Amino acid sequence: MSRSYNMLVRIRNVAPERVDRVKQAANDEWDFDDWHEYEDSISACVDGYLCSGETEDEFAERLAKVIWAANGGYCNVEVVATYLENLPCETHSFDEDQYAQIQSAADKPIETQEGRNNG
Repeated sequence: MSRSYNMLVRIRNVAPERVDRVKQAANDEWDFDDWHEYEDSISACVDGYLCSGETEDEFAERLAKVIWAANGGYCNVEVVATYLENLPCETHSFDEDQYAQIQSAADKPIETQEGRNNG
């Protein structure tokens, strides 16, 4: 069974001469795109699927290992895994009474913190 995830990877303190190699190694494990570089870090994210029962922890460890190998040693690797199939959500439902309240409030002038009209 495959599970849909958004994976974000942030990598800090990569050896400057190895940045492209690190990006390619990460891309070989997960199809990252649109890499961003900022000061001493690089990051990318993309949606994809974990398959064959692999857990988030197992994926993150596998990704870190290939990044460290490509870097030729330690660099800080952070993986943020967001499970997309069961995200928290808020439902907003409005009945006719709320409709009337909202509509009547829309007809009133909006006041600023100082109590003056904005409109």
